[in-house]
Amino acid sequence: MKIDRMIGILAILLQREQVTAPELASRFEVSRRTISRDIDALARAGVPVTTSRGAGGGISVMPGYRVDRTLLTRPELSAILAGLAGLDSVSESPRYRQLMEKLDAGGGPDEALRIDLACYYRASLAPKLELLRQAIAQRRPVRFRYAGPSGEGLRCAEPAQLLFEWSSWYLRGWCRDRRAFRTFKLARMEGLELLEGTFEPRPLPGDGGFDPARAFPARVCILAAFDPSVRWRLLEEYGADQLEERDGRLLLRAWFPDEAYPLGWLLSFGEAAELLEPADLRKKLAALARRIAGRHEGDAALAPK
Repeated sequence: MKIDRMIGILAILLQREQVTAPELASRFEVSRRTISRDIDALARAGVPVTTSRGAGGGISVMPGYRVDRTLLTRPELSAILAGLAGLDSVSESPRYRQLMEKLDAGGGPDEALRIDLACYYRASLAPKLELLRQAIAQRRPVRFRYAGPSGEGLRCAEPAQLLFEWSSWYLRGWCRDRRAFRTFKLARMEGLELLEGTFEPRPLPGDGGFDPARAFPARVCILAAFDPSVRWRLLEEYGADQLEERDGRLLLRAWFPDEAYPLGWLLSFGEAAELLEPADLRKKLAALARRIAGRHEGDAALAPK
């Protein structure tokens, strides 16, 4: 729609000092004539747009301009501001706060909607995001120590995209060690550093980034019974549709990538969980519980002094 494109053009103009008509035409997949009509419409709406021709010329907005509220409805503006506030919650830079001030003259986002992308390790997350944003913008490789299920080691990557999915931040990039695109969880990165030199960006594969089915393949199916006292946790992790009430307990059938995952997960419920199937895994859980009990009998070997 034209109004959506005009809002997009205005957002770009507010973030950059100058942009060319061919660049906007390519970005929105329209002709240069269409972009010219959109710029004229913005000017008629009261946006102080200026254009300059020749080498080094382009389209820009006068410094200090704030968006006229009549261009957006209050719900639309509130949604945009809430999204920017979410990005601001994990940024060390004032860029998002400044953009919010340009879009709204002191009103701020609607208090009925709040997005906070921070987490309990925000102190280390924000610097990682800022460094990776810089690496993507400058096309510079990064190096870091990464901890994964297969072990830990140094990795070198060409960063391409930052993702926030499944309540976590991820980096998509070309891993020079694996010679393929990989998705890295920022929480597992340590010692992140920007390297010298630049790289030519590679086309991102169209797989959508983080794929839970690929990261956690369904190989082991279990059936477990739970005490109703932990229903809140099962609802949070699996949802009501996966639960069945029977004989005063909650039944859950779930899939895991290997046997280690359900064993550790079920133990975290203590006496509130019982593994029913498969029988061989039930025996392994009992043996594991006995070993854990044996380890905790008597005084701790490394008790604090």
